[in-house]
Amino acid sequence: MAATVTTLWDTTGSAVVKELAAQRRTGGAVLSGVALTLVVVADEGRVAEAEEAATVAAAQHPCRLLLAVRRQIEAPVPRLDAEVLIGGRLGPGEAVVMRMYGRLALHAESVVLPLLAADAPVVTWWHADPPDRLCTDALAVIADRRITDSANAEDPMKALRTRAEDYAPGDTDLAWTRTTPWRATLSSTLDSVSGRRGDQVLVAGGSIEGDPGNATAQLLAGWLSSRCGCAVEVVKTSRTPGPSGVDSVVLQLDQDEEVRIQTDRRGGAIISQPFRPDSTVALPDRALGDLLGEELRRLDPDEPYSDALEAAAGVTGLAERSPMREHVWFDPADPDGSRARRAAKAAGNGAKAVPAEKATAADRAPTVPADSVGADEVALHGQHDGTVTRPQSTRGGAGRSRSASPATIPRKKS
Repeated sequence: MAATVTTLWDTTGSAVVKELAAQRRTGGAVLSGVALTLVVVADEGRVAEAEEAATVAAAQHPCRLLLAVRRQIEAPVPRLDAEVLIGGRLGPGEAVVMRMYGRLALHAESVVLPLLAADAPVVTWWHADPPDRLCTDALAVIADRRITDSANAEDPMKALRTRAEDYAPGDTDLAWTRTTPWRATLSSTLDSVSGRRGDQVLVAGGSIEGDPGNATAQLLAGWLSSRCGCAVEVVKTSRTPGPSGVDSVVLQLDQDEEVRIQTDRRGGAIISQPFRPDSTVALPDRALGDLLGEELRRLDPDEPYSDALEAAAGVTGLAERSPMREHVWFDPADPDGSRARRAAKAAGNGAKAVPAEKATAADRAPTVPADSVGADEVALHGQHDGTVTRPQSTRGGAGRSRSASPATIPRKKS
């Protein structure tokens, strides 16, 4: 089947859903099923990099790819531009690239929700600066797994502390994923020492030589501390480490033995251990798509990550937190809420508030949080539920398609 691409300018969420369904009907489904829906939140400057990584991950895990680009939130008029792809540059499956302008960008879930694959888990990945509190982004609330990358932050250590304070089971970080080759090499090395002894190995202490300001190095130190029960710190080295921020790891063992793993600057590492000749293992820097693909392999809470994050950030009790998040409205144009309070006060001077239990359909806009009314473009000019909409069927036979054009049916009066 040839790849199909459709671009919709200044469109609506309903039109995007309808176009995706039309492409499936005319061209046939490329995949018989999808394992998940991958929602990618990216800045405009990082779209190409996000698309490349998501394409690699989609080749490993069949998924529906939804790329949301929030642009110009301060634009006076909300606008949606979308690109619907079946096969092609974003992998073998279905993909939708959405660029949202104005206040619509704050309500991205209103466009994304109808596009989610039915009965499939949702993973949201921020290839942009995530909010300090993920509950302020509805795209995080609807996700089963949430992926951030502290390495992209201006201050990676501050980003780690923020992620620890806001952590909920299901969160993970690509800075943690970058530790996988190191963790595998360290585990196999200690297994080798244990096999030679015929007894377990106790780690009495250790250190990581590298960049103390690198999130990956700190998470690796946190993992070693949580697993070995001893303090492992990151110390600055005279050599410039790679993207992982780790140049070497030294562990002091019981019986006065020491294990050292040192990068060789050629995509490998040299392992030095007692009573064994030095050996070399592959330790390459991995591409972003491979990191993302690894995180999509599991959809359950990553407990080793939470333990490492606890040790690295000094925050305890992460694993005991609730995995559920409740959406909290936040307006970046009004971070302290003063604008909303002024608008609510002005509205209160002119009309009485209608109690929620007595409000009619024309009195409320249910897709907009109540505390954003008066400060939000969608709340001010959005269409209220004065009528009931029911999609017309676009298929032959029984059943209805939610992507069909809506038919307006007046609500009966009681």
